[in-house]
Amino acid sequence: MEQTKCCGCCKPPEPKPGTDANTIANEQAAQEQAHAEELRDLRRKAILSGLFGAFAMLYTGPAMHWVMLAITTVVAGWAGRDFYTRAYTALRHRTADMNTLIAIGTAAAYLYSLAVTLAPAYFHHHGVYYEAVIMIIALVLTGSLLESRARAKTSDALKKLLSLQPTEALVLRNSQEQSVPIAQVRIGDTVLVKPGERIPVDGTITEGNSAVDESMLTGEPLPVEKTSGDRLIGGTLNRMGALQYTVTATGADSALAQIVKLMRQAQASRAPMQKLADRISAVFVPVVISIAIATFVAWMLLAPEKGVIPALSAAVAVLIIACPCAVGLAVPTAVTVAVGKGAESGVLFKGGEALEKITRIDTVVLDKTGTITEGRPTVNEITTTGAFHQTQVLAIAAAVERLSEHPLAEAITKATIEQSLTIPHATDFLAIPGLGATAIVNGRRTLIGNQKLMDQSGIDFGHLALTADRLAAQGNTPLFLAVDQQPAAIISVADTIKATSIPAIRKLQARGMRLLMLTGDRKATAEAIARQAGIAEVIAGVLPAGKTEAIVKLQRQGRTVAMVGDGVNDAPALAQADAGLAMASGSDIAAEASDVTLMRSDLEGVVSAITLAQRTVRVMKQNLGWAFLYNVIGIPVAAGVLYPFFELQLTPTMAGAAMALSSASVVANSLRLRS
Repeated sequence: MEQTKCCGCCKPPEPKPGTDANTIANEQAAQEQAHAEELRDLRRKAILSGLFGAFAMLYTGPAMHWVMLAITTVVAGWAGRDFYTRAYTALRHRTADMNTLIAIGTAAAYLYSLAVTLAPAYFHHHGVYYEAVIMIIALVLTGSLLESRARAKTSDALKKLLSLQPTEALVLRNSQEQSVPIAQVRIGDTVLVKPGERIPVDGTITEGNSAVDESMLTGEPLPVEKTSGDRLIGGTLNRMGALQYTVTATGADSALAQIVKLMRQAQASRAPMQKLADRISAVFVPVVISIAIATFVAWMLLAPEKGVIPALSAAVAVLIIACPCAVGLAVPTAVTVAVGKGAESGVLFKGGEALEKITRIDTVVLDKTGTITEGRPTVNEITTTGAFHQTQVLAIAAAVERLSEHPLAEAITKATIEQSLTIPHATDFLAIPGLGATAIVNGRRTLIGNQKLMDQSGIDFGHLALTADRLAAQGNTPLFLAVDQQPAAIISVADTIKATSIPAIRKLQARGMRLLMLTGDRKATAEAIARQAGIAEVIAGVLPAGKTEAIVKLQRQGRTVAMVGDGVNDAPALAQADAGLAMASGSDIAAEASDVTLMRSDLEGVVSAITLAQRTVRVMKQNLGWAFLYNVIGIPVAAGVLYPFFELQLTPTMAGAAMALSSASVVANSLRLRS
């Protein structure tokens, strides 16, 4: 049986994939215009239906029956037309949804009233239900209007993101400054940004120093210090100094476009909890129709003296009050609000499934470099074998490492630039994941990496290995350099712990999480960093495949594991984990493999993601619980179980009001996540 969904008038439009930032902005503007027209149409239909319904309730005498018939026919055919067409479509597919309940309930009331109007002598002293038909349509449309307005509020974050990117960029071409449209900026262009201006496109700084406000993307209120070699994100605000940078991504590949695309996909995704609600609702509708029929029969058998009017009224009330609109809104509204709120805080969820995954984790595995530590290590010591001077060692190492994306490579390249050294040309570069890299420098085969790389290559560093052990025990990372299979030097690189890491780790531990640090670094170095960070369990010296195996081992122990990382070598582990969280400062591959992208590249983002996910799932459960409890209580009352004791019976109009109130309460509860 086809899954039951909310009525089409409160279903958000499906997102369309954009090809670049401008296209996405245009599509968003088109969607906003379509949504505004939808709101105007719903508002017009709801208001006019409500006014006609109030008129029908005031003038119900026999003399007005023909007038009410005409008004009801117009309202049902115009304002309520979609309910009937969707119910017919569902019937053709041999299924039923909430439109089926509305269509059957209002049609039953309309046809009975029509019979009374056409044959008043046969239905002597029997009233009509024209006002019920009109008011039910008006109330359902009002509920849809409230939900549609709520969706408009949840798209605020998306609109703010789209408004960040400037329309033009100041580009340096042929030694001339030219202001060109964003669409004409190309990868490799040199862009100039003055203080107070927004960064037009993504790139890497080549000249200048500044503090950049990235709060709209990361949620971090303090500007971030930027200097040569640092990454810039289009849409962020340059606060202080003038910057010159090289464009690295444009259009659909830019960080801003990817964020917008991710948000739109996430808001359209379906959470596992929603699938459960759909399965329940798919059975629920036929059951409700059966209950309505049984209600009508029971009234006719148990209270025949009352006639057909109370029986029909009870049956119609059951159909109306049981509309599963609140069930259909329970999960999607919570997901939509949470995704928007997360984006404002620098946490990008890939959808409802990602939200639910995060709430189930009990073990958090943290990568070291760039996750716990700054990921911007510096060279603090060089020990040579005597075959090369320290400056020669730096230049040779930089020739290889300038072609690598690893943070340790960046430290060596940066040290070379600071000392104004000439970096020789390297060829035949090859990155060896988890070990290091190799290239031909000045015609000589050069290796740089960890001790495992040297061991696998059969290179013995002899007594220098003791120096490496000492450096590692101090929390430094020793890099081994070999030229033509001969030891050349050990370069000590230090990577300090981020200021936010230790507080975030304590918060995670306070939540009862088991924390482990997973790294390809030497055991001594990893343990020194772990001690400073307050992490008891360390798995060190592992290759990318080893990281994945470590995750699998934890899962086999019955643990639900979250992996937090940022590099290419973290991607397999991020994909294997029950929930993967990738730092946006890392590689695109890591972000693709993850369930959550953290725009604020620190562990506080992990705490924020878990907190928001837990609150969202709690709201989902509250919404579903209320929606189903409402039906459990409302259906028997509508059927008339209280009538023998209190002579209390819900009219179809009262049932429609209760149904609309239920939907509004679900939307209001979801909007609490915005605070």
